[in-house]
Amino acid sequence: MRHALAAVLAAGLIATPAAAQNPEPLDVADWSAVEAAAEGQSVDWYAWGGETHINDYIAWVGDEVAARYGVTLNQVKLADTAEAVARVLAEKTAGETADGAVDLVWINGENFAAMQQNGLLRDDGWAEKLPNRALVDMDRYGAAIASDFGLAVKGQESPWGRAQLVMIYDAARTAEPPRSLDELVAFIEAHPGRFTYPQPPNFTGTTFLKQLLLDVVPDRSVLYAPAGEDADRLVRDTLIPVLQRIHPGLWRSGEAFPTGVAELRRLYADGEILLALTGNPSDAVAGVNDGLLPPESRVVAFSGGTVGNVHFVAIPANAGDQAGALVVANFLLSPEAQARKADPAYWGDPSVLAIDRLPPDQRALFNDEIAVDAPTIAEPHVTWTAVIERVWDETFLK
Repeated sequence: MRHALAAVLAAGLIATPAAAQNPEPLDVADWSAVEAAAEGQSVDWYAWGGETHINDYIAWVGDEVAARYGVTLNQVKLADTAEAVARVLAEKTAGETADGAVDLVWINGENFAAMQQNGLLRDDGWAEKLPNRALVDMDRYGAAIASDFGLAVKGQESPWGRAQLVMIYDAARTAEPPRSLDELVAFIEAHPGRFTYPQPPNFTGTTFLKQLLLDVVPDRSVLYAPAGEDADRLVRDTLIPVLQRIHPGLWRSGEAFPTGVAELRRLYADGEILLALTGNPSDAVAGVNDGLLPPESRVVAFSGGTVGNVHFVAIPANAGDQAGALVVANFLLSPEAQARKADPAYWGDPSVLAIDRLPPDQRALFNDEIAVDAPTIAEPHVTWTAVIERVWDETFLK
C-alpha cells in the first residue's frame, strides 16, 4: 500500500471545480461550544487494525466518548495508514472538500508528510489548543512532538503515544542479550537461524534498518536532512554490507522474512528465534501476562540508544465530523485514557503525559511504566524511508 500511495502522490493533484466547503471550523479555545457541536456526531477513526488489544482499547475509547460526550466512534481498521491518506487525497482530487469519509486518522512519519505536503490536514493549530494538551510532557517529548520524522508538525496532529525499538528476549535462554550492533552481529553468527526482522516496508522492519544505518553511517547528521542525490549510494555503501553479513545467519537464511511483529512474537514464543523486535517496550510484560510469551521474557535495547518516535492523531481538512474528532483527540490525552493505554493489561503503549505533575489521584491511575535502559534516537528525516526501502528491495528482492 505504501508503494501504491507513492504512485498516487506522483500523479499529482488535478484541478477540480469549486465545491461546497466545510463550515468555518469551531474555535478550539471555546471548548464548551466544541463539546456541544460534537454531541450526536459519528466519528470515523481510520486506524491500523492489526492488533486485537489495540482494537479493544479503541473500542473502550468509543464507549467512553459515547457516555461522556454523546459521540459515536467507529474504527475503520486499516492494514496500512496509507489507505486513509489515499482516500482523503482522492476526495480532494474529486473536489470533495466537505463531509469527507475520514474524521480522524492515526498517523505519523511518511503518511503525515504526504497529508501535510498535499494540504489534506486541518491547519489552524488545533492540536496545541486542546484542553488536555497542557498535560503533555513537552520537557521530555517536546522535540519529538514538534517534529515528526524531521517535519515541523505545526499543530496539525495531536500526540497520544510513544514507541522505541527494543528486542524481547528470554532471560532463561539468553543470559546476555546483545546491547550493540557489534554484539548483535556476533549473536547472529553464534546462533544461526535464531534472529530475523520483518520485511520492509513493514514499519518495524524499516525501523530496524534505520537503526543499523544510524549505527554505521560516518555522520548521523546527514540522516536528519532531506535525502539528496547521493542517498542511495550512502545506503548501499554503509547499510547493505552489514545486511549481507548477517542475512546468511538469519531465520530461513535470510531468504524469507516475517510480515510483522505479530509473526515475530509467534516465532519467539515457539522457540524458533531468540530475539523479537518490537516498538513497544511493554510487549514482553503484556505477552507474559497473557500467557503468550515465556515467563522470563524481558526487553533490551542497544546501550547507545535506539530509534523512537511519537505517534499522533490528525483531522483531515474535509472531515465531516470535526467537532467529534476534536473531542476524541482530547479524550485520548486524558489521564484516564493515557493510564489505560499505558497499562500492559490493556495495551502497554507509553504515555506522553507529564505523569509526575498530575494530581495524586490521577497519578495513581498509572502503574510503573516499563523503562528502557537506553536513550531514544530521533527518527531520520522522512525522505530517507523511501531510499532505505528502495535500496533494500533492489538488493534482496531478486
